Amino acid sequence: MSIDRVREYFKQWGVENRIQEFQVSSATVDLAALALGCEGKRIAKTLSFQLDGVSLLIVAAGDAKVDNKKYKAAFGGKAKMLTADEAVEQIGHAVGGVCPFAVKEGVKIYLDESLKRFETVFPACGSSNSAIELTIPELEEYSKCDGWVDVCKGWQEEV
Repeated sequence: MSIDRVREYFKQWGVENRIQEFQVSSATVDLAALALGCEGKRIAKTLSFQLDGVSLLIVAAGDAKVDNKKYKAAFGGKAKMLTADEAVEQIGHAVGGVCPFAVKEGVKIYLDESLKRFETVFPACGSSNSAIELTIPELEEYSKCDGWVDVCKGWQEEV
């Protein structure tokens, strides 16, 4: 199972016991927030895309939406989300449990600026009923991300 791979992956940092598993689904931002008892914006959702034959993940805050113009400016191409079958095949996790941990070789991982406003966030752990609370530096380290991007909209506070 995917969550077992993530648990094994986290052993290198000794944080595998911090994974939370729920009796209910956490497959969407709203369901995860309900299961965790936190605001939806603190859910670190992982979106999977295909760009020029490369699979890439963008981890963003739960209240952020990908802005196609920003995505194109950052990556030089149009945002094309993976289908559920493609996510399993190319990323190694099923939709609802997609996360930036223990992914297949060659997957590029980016963290969106929308996450930086929080001390901790809750990404999934490879299943549709799991999460782990991580600080932003931990998320950065454990995801082995390729960098930070600003490709989302809808989360900035109005000034």
